[in-house]
Amino acid sequence: MSSLRVAIIGTGRPHGTPGATGFGMAHQHAKAYKASGEAELVAVCDIVVERARQFQEEHGAGRVYEDYRAMLAQEKPDMVSICTWPHLHAEMVLAAVEAGVRAIHCEKPMAPTYGEALRMARAARERGVQLTFNHQRRFGEPFRKAKELLAAGAIGRLARLEAACDNLFDWGTHWFDMLFFYNDETPVDWVIGQIEVRGNRKVFGAPVEGQGLSHFKFRNGVRGTVVTGYEASIGAENRLIGTDGVIEIGTPDRIVLRMWGRGQSQWEDVKVSEGIHGGEMINRAILDAITSLKTGREPELSARKALQATELIFATYESSRRRGRVDLPLRIEDSPLAEIIEQRR
Repeated sequence: MSSLRVAIIGTGRPHGTPGATGFGMAHQHAKAYKASGEAELVAVCDIVVERARQFQEEHGAGRVYEDYRAMLAQEKPDMVSICTWPHLHAEMVLAAVEAGVRAIHCEKPMAPTYGEALRMARAARERGVQLTFNHQRRFGEPFRKAKELLAAGAIGRLARLEAACDNLFDWGTHWFDMLFFYNDETPVDWVIGQIEVRGNRKVFGAPVEGQGLSHFKFRNGVRGTVVTGYEASIGAENRLIGTDGVIEIGTPDRIVLRMWGRGQSQWEDVKVSEGIHGGEMINRAILDAITSLKTGREPELSARKALQATELIFATYESSRRRGRVDLPLRIEDSPLAEIIEQRR
């Protein structure tokens, strides 16, 4: 394959710099494409042209655009990264699909409504476009090592999966995705959950709960639980509970990975060279997307897998709206959270 022509929509500011409102993910995407050795950044687009020009200078991008539709039409890129806020994802993904790109790598979460997430996945599938979402922690050493230990029988048969984070939508999408990862993408049968919306909180323009609880059953009998928001700590970021032991990732005392297996009298720290955050995971994610485009295999971060996590987010919202269990597949297209918030006004 010749060098891929890549374009990026939404440059933002580098994380931690004056005026930055996010993590500047486009900058990490650009570094990842360069590191792959198989891509050329031919164009970038941002509604703040000066920001796009700064990005161009920093990363050696080709041309600068203010209108992403014009960029798609004129540059005809093979692959597009979308690094904008969630409410813009659907329109941009659909435009890229219509423009004939071969692959799209979009930031997470998928979209602020379940219907938009479904439409993106369906459009890409029908047009044969590779669509991935940046749940990059699937490529992190601590998470992969935890799965290896589980697969090797270190804690017996998997029984429960637990996670805690700030909110179900922006951060929770990672942890729902990782619970599917640990459990070999086993489908979920039902979800029961509750959310508390006080505080009028938003993350990247999208409303999120102040406190939440999602409990669900995988088809193989494993139970999953995600708690969020106020006092949500469970003593670890992720916990895998088996019939013979426990694996924890990201403890409050900064232990990255530890295990308590059969016959142990105390926790054993498992050595890993990475933490649970880091740009190297995004490098691997984009390299995997490029490799998948070359070989035709399903990417690790495929839209199909992202949709699994997204369904659990909106099923939890729907359970709170119904005040009852939600059996999957989910049969809604709106955001129950948005309706709950509106009713509270």
